[in-house]
Amino acid sequence: MPALAQSWPEALAGTPSVAVIERAIERQRLSHSLLLTGDDLGTLVGVAHAIADRLLNPPAATVRFAVKEHPDYLALRPIKKSRIIPIGDSKSPEPGTMREFLPKLYVTPSLAPQKVAILYEADRMNVESSNAFLKTLEEPPARTTLLLLTTRPYSLLPTIRSRCLHFRFPAATAAFAPDDWPAWLADYHAWLARLTEGVSDKKAVAGSIMATYGFVARFDAILTAATAAVWKEQKKKLPEDISDDEEEAIQTGIANGLRTRLFAGIGQATRAFALPRLTAGDASARRSLTAAIESLEHHAGLLRVNLNESAALEAFLLASLRIWAKR
Repeated sequence: MPALAQSWPEALAGTPSVAVIERAIERQRLSHSLLLTGDDLGTLVGVAHAIADRLLNPPAATVRFAVKEHPDYLALRPIKKSRIIPIGDSKSPEPGTMREFLPKLYVTPSLAPQKVAILYEADRMNVESSNAFLKTLEEPPARTTLLLLTTRPYSLLPTIRSRCLHFRFPAATAAFAPDDWPAWLADYHAWLARLTEGVSDKKAVAGSIMATYGFVARFDAILTAATAAVWKEQKKKLPEDISDDEEEAIQTGIANGLRTRLFAGIGQATRAFALPRLTAGDASARRSLTAAIESLEHHAGLLRVNLNESAALEAFLLASLRIWAKR
């Protein structure tokens, strides 16, 4: 049975960005290099696959393939536990490295009018890989479209960004709420309320500090359970010949993506807590919210350099004690 056409993420269908891309594909005038950015990697993957499907399976095609099964689809993604896109050995580059990937871009398409190459999480290229890829962007291969996906575009070299046509897509996924997460956020909201009401005696101080470690333990349990559940479903869809390194990279990527969403949820909950106070003209709440969000973004950013999520959350919550507590 031929593969069904890849649809756009439902929430994005008909949006101006999608309309521009569809029109460019129809007129065969799509840029050779597109940078797809946004806050949700899953949304970007859905967009990239929809673009790839339209390029690899044009209306005149007699046989359709699912994007990942098409012989003219190429992919490069972070590998191993470090989740880096490495340059690879110059003499014998291993699979999943930039040096192994680049020569494939210059091979003539075997079936479709052109090839499509997707760089998943392009910001994970290290310096050597980025420089090697930049040379390809400067002299792009014929009959090949490059799609770069990233939630952190400013982690890419400015010269790479400047050579791509940019499209930003809002998250098209439903609100993220694994088991026990709504209860965690509700307790976090109540904890902030107690802090703002006043922490004046030693018992209250001790209780507030102990609560932070309870939040950290519960966060770890929620993240572990959510990662296991998503991985269980994702593993069913993986090809049988996938390597151990690729499997480990995908599993690590799932965990990193989930923890990013959890930290984003903490930021949204913090803003929701402060909103009534801001509406009431509470100047101290404005200062506290600004400081809290800066602290959260700082500690979440440290996760990119392998700070443990428990340590990041603990540091943020302890900072929140100082920021929100009324004495």
